Amino acid sequence: MRSATPKVLHTLAGRSMVGHALASARALDPDRVVVVVRHERAAVAAHVADIDPRALLADQDEIPGTGRAVQVAMTALDAAAQADVAGAAQGTPGAGTAAGALLDGAVVVVAGDVPLLDAGTLGELLAAHHADANAVTVLTTEVDDATGYGRILREVGTGDVLGIVEEKDASEEQRAIAEINSSIYVFDAAVLRSALGRLGRDNAQGEVYLTDVLAIARADGGHVRALRTDDPLVVEGVNDRVQLARLRAELNRRLLEDWMREGVTVVDPATTWVDVDVELERDVTLLPGTQLHGATVVREGATVGPDTTLTDVEVGPGASVVRTHGTLAVIGRGASVGPFAYLRPGTVLGDAGKIGTFVETKNAQIGTGSKVPHLSYVGDATIGEHTNIGAASVTVNYDGVNKHHTTIGSYARTGADNMFVAPVTIGDGAYTGAGSVIRRDVPAGALGVSAGAQRNIEGWVARARAGTPAADAAGRALADDDTADLSPQARAERERAAKAAAGIPQTPPPHLPDQPAPLAEPTTPSASAGTNAKDSTR
Repeated sequence: MRSATPKVLHTLAGRSMVGHALASARALDPDRVVVVVRHERAAVAAHVADIDPRALLADQDEIPGTGRAVQVAMTALDAAAQADVAGAAQGTPGAGTAAGALLDGAVVVVAGDVPLLDAGTLGELLAAHHADANAVTVLTTEVDDATGYGRILREVGTGDVLGIVEEKDASEEQRAIAEINSSIYVFDAAVLRSALGRLGRDNAQGEVYLTDVLAIARADGGHVRALRTDDPLVVEGVNDRVQLARLRAELNRRLLEDWMREGVTVVDPATTWVDVDVELERDVTLLPGTQLHGATVVREGATVGPDTTLTDVEVGPGASVVRTHGTLAVIGRGASVGPFAYLRPGTVLGDAGKIGTFVETKNAQIGTGSKVPHLSYVGDATIGEHTNIGAASVTVNYDGVNKHHTTIGSYARTGADNMFVAPVTIGDGAYTGAGSVIRRDVPAGALGVSAGAQRNIEGWVARARAGTPAADAAGRALADDDTADLSPQARAERERAAKAAAGIPQTPPPHLPDQPAPLAEPTTPSASAGTNAKDSTR
């Protein structure tokens, strides 16, 4: 693979190759699963423990070959069987020793680099093994070019398997055989244990071949038969990145075909990628450029795409997600997301809600019918129902050390370009003015405003930014302005006159009375009235 990553940890459709092998094995409901590790043991073992904690691990030593791998696997399985007997017998008077307890029944062996092997094919192989009472049953297929594969040698007349010969040990006549070994077997445990003890390394590669077990089992009088699959890709192994890419594309094609037959619309299968653990319901539409990863769930009637990547996201019924990148988020029924939205972990958008264009959310609870339409960041926040967040708003959640929470109530209306400096709460039905920096709580039904009156400082650019392009542009504009030497009041009067001459309606000045209102006669207020008047002006 020419990679720092062990081969079996390379992924297809959201699952490692060894993960695919484990999933197929677990579908048989086995008593135990053992994974043999050798190359890059620590990384592979840690991954197996993460995805299948019940699996046993067996270390292959420096003796090479698939036969040696199965030898150490059987040792681990027999030890586990003995431990079970010992555990069951503990405290039982007269119970026998566990030393003689060995694994019995069928032993299924699969390779860790055959990712398209499905549980159905493996189940058919096991069923054929039991039905024919075989000692060994091997899964085979025929290919146009069998170079590099072990060839299946069959008995003329019966079709039973005589043995398997590896490429380097095969004669010219044997190399012409098109039927190949898949390295996937079912063995009778007793037959396998007996044959493993008689394996040698007398071959061109000096390895312990598992394939030699078949000839030994037949020589011992057991039935050795093959189940042939007509789908070579199911048993194709991965040895380089070219094969990995081809099988990844084929697995994706099969997944999409299965979903389309279940009622999902995939507009462009060539640009749509879906992992094996994704769940889709009927009448879902996937538009071009969509990638659904992990445990993503898309409910009935929802539309995803184009150009959308979702990982571990739940999309509610009838929702629309357009040109969005999302991870560990929940999108409610009938909600709308995008285009160009970024949903980070912890985002929950309620039913009929909206996260719009160029909006980023993180650890945000956004209620039913609430909208964050555009150009905003909502992080570490709770927004109630039917609230509208103005454009270019930011929940300022980080003080350089700690993250703080913002709460915005239901039916609130926040202005554009608001900064909510957390921790802060905006009450139900409250409004905030455009351009406000909200540092204190806004009570329910109140208007929060922090902007002061605008003030223009004339000539500031020329003084403070002399020599800049801005100063040059301002200078040219002022040179062309014959009002530049006038006071601000004179310029305003000239502007009003020009608008009047052009017939542009003017805002009338406020009405003032001709004479000031007469003053009331002074009176001497009572003590109680004086108290009230004083209180009213306090």
